[in-house]
Amino acid sequence: MTGPEPLLGAALAGVFALAAAAGFVLTGLAGQLGCRLGLLDYPRRNELQRDVVPRTGGYGICAAFVLASTASLVLPLPELERSAEDARRLVGVLLGLGLLLPLAYLDDRRRLGPLPQLAGQIAVALVPVLFGLWIDSVALPIVGVVELPAWLGVPLTVLWLVGMINTINLLDVMDGLAGGIAVIGATTLFLRSLWFGQYTIAVLPLALAGACLGFLPRNWHPSRLFMGTSGSMFLGYALGALAIIGGVKVGTAVIVLGLPILDVAWVIVRRLAQGRSPLKGGDGEHLPQRLARLGLAHPVIVLLLYAFCGLFACIGLALHSPVSTVAKLVVAVAMALAVLLLLSAVTWLSRART
Repeated sequence: MTGPEPLLGAALAGVFALAAAAGFVLTGLAGQLGCRLGLLDYPRRNELQRDVVPRTGGYGICAAFVLASTASLVLPLPELERSAEDARRLVGVLLGLGLLLPLAYLDDRRRLGPLPQLAGQIAVALVPVLFGLWIDSVALPIVGVVELPAWLGVPLTVLWLVGMINTINLLDVMDGLAGGIAVIGATTLFLRSLWFGQYTIAVLPLALAGACLGFLPRNWHPSRLFMGTSGSMFLGYALGALAIIGGVKVGTAVIVLGLPILDVAWVIVRRLAQGRSPLKGGDGEHLPQRLARLGLAHPVIVLLLYAFCGLFACIGLALHSPVSTVAKLVVAVAMALAVLLLLSAVTWLSRART
């Protein structure tokens, strides 16, 4: 780091503390509002929920993130001067959020079907793209960094953002799970940005991690508040966008969230193989639900998945040190195979027990 490091550290700590405090207060207010408006989540078949719980915590998480991110704009540090390009991209992300929240509210209120949700998510993903937020390069083993033309980078970005939205949305099947894994993912993106001296970018995932931590006390099992569609869609969208803004870090996000991403892919493939819609949930096929059927306690499952994602985060950060390309590729393939082996074993064991 260069410049006044103590001042920078104090500024980052202030953003995090503000986000966490705002997350705790605003999610509590959002829960009360959800009860008044009747935005409640009722137990459904093949889900682990047993009680009626307000599903509005995501609005509080989102508000806390926006509040802390806005506060970071006035930090009096020369290192925190944003480039015009980064500022434009951030505006695009916030405008996309303005379209995402009404879509989430409709789902929280009416339970939209898979196709309307997908159409809305594509529209949301296109907003930041219009402001210049798209994947313009990828790092490939042996080949190195490859620049992408807009005709390829734009649809790849839309696919990435929609995929991330649905990954976190489908991961939100257990108290404390999606929020905690979002903390791990956001913290990893914060450390990667800090590594490269991107302080203006680093404060954004730091604010996201703080907002999620403020929510978790109310969402820990037994949960008194769910994040709902607003929270799961927002977290997926935010993590996906923050992995691109200020330089593409998609590879890092993929490694950290490798377990939930492969779990979603695994379930989709199984549904297609059985002739069912890949977008229709409620079948109890996801890894946390299968682990619960094997008899593992709720907190044990959540902490186990935290540990997996935390380990993958450490590996992802380590792979960006001076490690040979071949070694990185071998580690990435080994991680993917380990996850697929885990998913296969848990699927077989849970089917055997039923």
